[in-house]
Amino acid sequence: MMLMRIFKFVALLALLPLAASAAETRDAASFFNLNMGDLKTELADARQEGKKAVLLMFEQEGCPGCLYMKRNILNRKDVQDYYRANFASLSIDIWSSVPVRDFADREQTEKAFAQTLKVKGTPTFVFYDLSGREATRVLGTIETPDEFLLLGQFVASGAYKTRTFAQYKRDKPTLKGS
Repeated sequence: MMLMRIFKFVALLALLPLAASAAETRDAASFFNLNMGDLKTELADARQEGKKAVLLMFEQEGCPGCLYMKRNILNRKDVQDYYRANFASLSIDIWSSVPVRDFADREQTEKAFAQTLKVKGTPTFVFYDLSGREATRVLGTIETPDEFLLLGQFVASGAYKTRTFAQYKRDKPTLKGS
């Protein structure tokens, strides 16, 4: 009986480092800036705040990839902190009739805006440079927090100007600590 208790105690001690290294999480909604529906103003604010770009996540209700991103990537404190420091991040619903004023100051619905940009599926992540030009686009789920942080670094560093994200991933070492 005593030997069994000792074994359980040692097993519990062995698991403690895993629990301690688990990433801190928050509500995924904290990842996004409040979308006021005026992308031109969001861009100007991002410029004034010293951000590197504006990120739009195109999503839709019930999208499994969107849910995965929110439950496993966008809810992480390290991801939120990095993206908040470097980007204005906004959510766009590809079926929404909510009005949005685009970077060219044209008003349309979020749905029409997504169609204009030829968003083919969700989630789609589109980064815009501080001039309002599309910098890079990634369609689909990003599997790990490390890869999503690497995507942010790809844009923030300006690497998107000279290579694709696939090339950047191939050339960069894996991030540690997430």
